[in-house]
Amino acid sequence: MALYSEKVMDHFTNPRNVGKIDDADGVGTVGNAKCGDIMKIYLKIENDIIVDVKFNTFGCGSAIASSSMATELIKGKPLADALTLTNKAVAEALDGLPAHKLHCSVLAEEAIRAAIKDYYDRNGIEYDKTKFPDPSDEDEHHFEED
Repeated sequence: MALYSEKVMDHFTNPRNVGKIDDADGVGTVGNAKCGDIMKIYLKIENDIIVDVKFNTFGCGSAIASSSMATELIKGKPLADALTLTNKAVAEALDGLPAHKLHCSVLAEEAIRAAIKDYYDRNGIEYDKTKFPDPSDEDEHHFEED
């Protein structure tokens, strides 16, 4: 059995939504110092809908594939839906990630949450702070598994 699924390889070799949104409404940056992966997500939001999303990721193939898939899963969706995206959903959409690469899907979830939090903060929008754990606390990486 191959280490990576065809979907992981496809999103790694042909990533979707790569780039930067210069006038982004929300930007989230997260990283994992242990593995060196850094993700930056840019959101363009209109009427609480994510109308555009881009990412820049410095990292391994799983990090790039997770970023690509996560952006595909939230593009065109309401912010409330994007906030429900879990690392498990990202990994499942990629037809799985090796156990030692699950942290990449966690970073994708955290980057999206950080970008939405940035949008809320910039616009003075009230939000439930419990939905936005501090991604700088590296011990807070929780992997949602079955």
